[in-house]
Amino acid sequence: MKDFGAGATILLIDDDPHLLPVLEIMVQTFTQCRVVTAVDGVAGLERVAETMPDCIVVDVKMPHLDGHQFARALRGDPATAEIPLIILTALVQDAERFAGMATGADVYLTKPVPPQELLAAIQRAVTITAEQRNQRLQALVEASEQRHSDVPPKGAPTR
Repeated sequence: MKDFGAGATILLIDDDPHLLPVLEIMVQTFTQCRVVTAVDGVAGLERVAETMPDCIVVDVKMPHLDGHQFARALRGDPATAEIPLIILTALVQDAERFAGMATGADVYLTKPVPPQELLAAIQRAVTITAEQRNQRLQALVEASEQRHSDVPPKGAPTR
C-alpha cells in the first residue's frame, strides 16, 4: 500500500492523545502521504486553511468543535466543500452513523477500525481527489487551447 499518496496531505483530527500519534505513524508508515494533525475541530479548521488537505479523518466527540460541527463548517465553505471526509469514531449507533453521513461525511468508520480498512478509505479518497484535480486541469488546458485556436495569428487580416 506504500505506493499511494505521494504529494497528498492527510489531516488527522482526534482529541485522544494516545490514538492520534498511532494514527499518524500508521499513515506515515503505510503511505507516501504528508500527515498533519489537530486535537480538536477548531484547530482542524485552522489546519485546513493552512494546508488544504487531500483527505481529512476526524473524530466525532471532541471539545470546542465536535466532528459533526467540523463537517458542517467544512461543507459550508465552497473552498473546502469537496475535500473527502472520513469520520472515525467510537459511536456505533445507527443514529450517530446517519448524523455523520448527514453532515457530509464520505465514509463513516467505527473504532476500533482495522488499519487496512482506514488505509483503504484514505487511499480511495486520495485517488479520487487526484483524479478530480487531473480532470479540472485537463478541462483548463482544453479551454486554453480552444481560446488560442480562436485567436487569429499576428498580422492576419481581421473581419
